[in-house]
Amino acid sequence: QVQLAESGGGLVQAGGSLRLSCAASGRTFSSNHMGWFRQAPGKEREFVAAIRRSGGSTYYADSVKDRFTISRDNTKNTVYLQMNSLKPEDTAVYACAAATRGFVPGRTSLDYDYWGQGTQVTVSS
Repeated sequence: QVQLAESGGGLVQAGGSLRLSCAASGRTFSSNHMGWFRQAPGKEREFVAAIRRSGGSTYYADSVKDRFTISRDNTKNTVYLQMNSLKPEDTAVYACAAATRGFVPGRTSLDYDYWGQGTQVTVSS
């Protein structure tokens, strides 16, 4: 079992930055790939970013590449999502997820086994 808890969401103006954190407990953190997903009102959940168990490789959706950075600290059992140059279309509930399977982290919800409750990010224009 893995428990995940996100923090760091809030209201920010377009062009601003936020850093989301996701603290994990339970199963050994370094055994899991970690990912961030988001879901805007009326839309399906979408992949944002992922990082391999070791932290050596990262993956991004085209819509956030070059603006968002995912990282992890296995000594703190925490994964981060640094979000810069935020746009109103980034407004969504952001959730972290843990994947126990696979050589590399996937880009779909089905690739992940555990989910946090999510944190709201609102970007005003």
